[in-house]
Amino acid sequence: MATARDYLFLGQTVSLCETCQELVPAKIIQRDGCIYFRKRCPDHGSLERMISNDADYYRLCQQYLKPGDQQLVCQTETVKGCPYDCGLCPDHEQHSCLGIIEIIDECNLSCPVCFADSAPGRGGIRTLAEVEAMLDRLVASEGEPDLVQLSGGEPTLHPQLLDIIRLARSKPIRHLMLNTNGLRLAQDRDFVRALAEFRTGFEVSLQFDSLQAAALHNIRGADLRSIHHKALEHLEAEGISTTLVCVVKQGVNDGELGEIIRYALGWNCVRGVTFQTVQDCGRNDNYRQSERITLSQIRRGIIEQSDYFSEQDLIPLPCNPQSICIGYGLRQQDGLTPLTSMIPREELLRTLPNSISFERFPHLRQRINELLSLSCIGDAGEEKLHALLCCLPQISAPARLGYDAVFRVVIVEFMDRFNFCLGGVKRSCIHFVTDDGRIIPFDTRNLFHRFEIKQGDQHAK
Repeated sequence: MATARDYLFLGQTVSLCETCQELVPAKIIQRDGCIYFRKRCPDHGSLERMISNDADYYRLCQQYLKPGDQQLVCQTETVKGCPYDCGLCPDHEQHSCLGIIEIIDECNLSCPVCFADSAPGRGGIRTLAEVEAMLDRLVASEGEPDLVQLSGGEPTLHPQLLDIIRLARSKPIRHLMLNTNGLRLAQDRDFVRALAEFRTGFEVSLQFDSLQAAALHNIRGADLRSIHHKALEHLEAEGISTTLVCVVKQGVNDGELGEIIRYALGWNCVRGVTFQTVQDCGRNDNYRQSERITLSQIRRGIIEQSDYFSEQDLIPLPCNPQSICIGYGLRQQDGLTPLTSMIPREELLRTLPNSISFERFPHLRQRINELLSLSCIGDAGEEKLHALLCCLPQISAPARLGYDAVFRVVIVEFMDRFNFCLGGVKRSCIHFVTDDGRIIPFDTRNLFHRFEIKQGDQHAK
């Protein structure tokens, strides 16, 4: 009699051998409530790697898939096949929801975790003309980019940063973010005052990995608690929208997820927290596989540790559901009331530029208005919610439901040699704009293109 296998076969993908970093076939299997890639390399044998500890959520992601949005132009042709033709090539399935422009390689920290391998002495300062060419490349591809991040290195070290921000604001870009470790924000009060010129449509993305010294030493190589606090004091004083960005390692800072959300809610300027899985790329000193964490593990941790989010409140982002999870809530005097679960899934999957009208859901409109009457948040002016929920349908909301009234939690899982999935790469919507005229997905940029790792080369670690 035939014996049943001890797993459920869900499908097939292409992943990476964790030794040679060659593309290899991988079965997608479910066993004991978890999802695994079973990889097979002709030179290094078979290996099984857990990619999700929540099979139910993995299956839920399939229900949130929607047709991708096409970029207006492609920068490269499809020749060798994914992931070697990045640029974007015509075979890519999603436009640039988020475009990242690295304006400098220099940094004032040497973080043990740095996918760009930035450090003091790296230099790499892009000129204003070079940055403009990168911005124009993204605008040509997108028409009106949803979100652009100025990054590095540490972009606040760029001598023309304020000019670059003014330049970016002159382009048809909906929302601009500045990525920073916070050192200059904490130490240069006048610089933060200068940033306040750009308040509307501008945001600071502040590195914020932990509230504990030991975890910060592990991830950043220094105790940055006082730096983070002083930077937030200055941002709060100027009313500059801020997102806290937390790189998560298992056994290092994954027990602080709820505490970080509660801390963030204590600052009026903070619009949310983005949690990112540690990516084993670039410089990743003393990294152990036991520190690897998945999106589903972070999601479960937030649900268990926070007072605000349930299973229904943290949902897959339709443009790339396996890699990005989102949750929105309305800020109030005593904390946060989740909003995401109030919007039916079929509405979230409507194709832009369709919109969700609260008039169509009387119970939702009534609940939102009740919450707004209890909210301590004022009028958001020009920054209305309907313009800032990237990759979701436009939301026709009450006038006071603006950006300052809403708090978001985002979980992003980046791919590396452990969880690489060719299908996931094709749906990537977070892209680097490079100074050689290409637009490259975050994961393949760091795995294959940043350090010019070519097909057939050994894993650069």
